[in-house]
Amino acid sequence: MTPLDQAHAAMDAAPGDDAARLRFYGRLADGELFLLLEREPEDETLTPQVFDLEDGPVVLVFDLEERLSAFTGMPAPYAALPGRVIAGLLAGQGIGLGVNLGDAPSAMLLPPEAVDWLADTIGHAPSEAEARPVSFQPPQLSEALVEALDAKLARAGGLAGHALLAAVRYADDREGHMLAFIAAVEGARPALARAVSEALTFSGVEAGALDVGFLDEDAPAAVAIARVGLRFDLPAPPAPELREEHVPVPPGMDPDNPPILR
Repeated sequence: MTPLDQAHAAMDAAPGDDAARLRFYGRLADGELFLLLEREPEDETLTPQVFDLEDGPVVLVFDLEERLSAFTGMPAPYAALPGRVIAGLLAGQGIGLGVNLGDAPSAMLLPPEAVDWLADTIGHAPSEAEARPVSFQPPQLSEALVEALDAKLARAGGLAGHALLAAVRYADDREGHMLAFIAAVEGARPALARAVSEALTFSGVEAGALDVGFLDEDAPAAVAIARVGLRFDLPAPPAPELREEHVPVPPGMDPDNPPILR
């Protein structure tokens, strides 16, 4: 079973469990999906194959190339994109999403409202505030949330040296938890803050707010958190081997040139 199959099975086993449902949507957003196209991509323009079903139009995605091939029964054009990108491209168009249709345990149809909700949830930016921390203690968050953070940060490799999680008390006596990114790469702060916000949302845990900070490695606060906090390493992924002088970037994988649906 794929990770999406497992998340779907957990959701099916507990139909009234909102946490299981949120974890499934989180897995759908984070995973690479293969979007069935009508024809090969042209520059950055994608033309998904749209199926007009009784409940409305849908496009089809699969979490394995083999599942797409088994569904079509013949070679077919596709684009490999993160689920979050596909949801964002479909949002507001009244198009549903067929996931792993065919012989897969996670086969399901998501109505347009669910696609819009997923895109809106992912696109929600965390709010900014300023506060002065005065003390740190070991974190007291649920194991489920810590695991969600660990999984999310594992996909943020190279954007910061590491991250530290601790309980925090501020100068105004407010208490909570802070995840401090140490030596974050320039320009990566918004993406890291969104990653933490999504981990909090899709973990399904009623944990309230989780503050995010950005510190230099030798900052006094970083040293204080390191004494009591939980550490998450963010190792940079290995650089891919380029076998040719120029390797084109697949549609949708260059953040400066998002794909266009037609």
